[in-house]
Amino acid sequence: MKIISSQKELNKVYDYLNTNLPSNTIILLRGNLASGKTTLTQYIAKAKGISDSVSSPTFSLQNCYGDNLFHYDLYRIDDNEFMGLGLFEEFEKDGWHIIEWASTELEKFLRSVGYDVNIVDITPIDDRREYSIRLSNA
Repeated sequence: MKIISSQKELNKVYDYLNTNLPSNTIILLRGNLASGKTTLTQYIAKAKGISDSVSSPTFSLQNCYGDNLFHYDLYRIDDNEFMGLGLFEEFEKDGWHIIEWASTELEKFLRSVGYDVNIVDITPIDDRREYSIRLSNA
């Protein structure tokens, strides 16, 4: 599924994800620096009724919002470091697990151990974004 939207129209992306994903899921956000990965996560949190301030967990590696939104940023670390930190076990918690900067290798590993992995590729186009969404159940 491809969705073109501005930052003000992120409800299109959220509505599609919310309609098609279970309550416990992993979403990998991919895109260049400043493509809108954290902005999409901020919108998802707001749409889920979370009033906490949402920021990229570049240095903390994980931020939790409410009881069911988990946000990871792997920009500074590689897959082995991520696995060694014990954050992998967090995926057992019920909620949406949004991972920025996840590698293809991590995606393959997560699939190999039985997780459904959903991908959102974000491509800037002037003042809009193209969201290419690949759901594991599609």
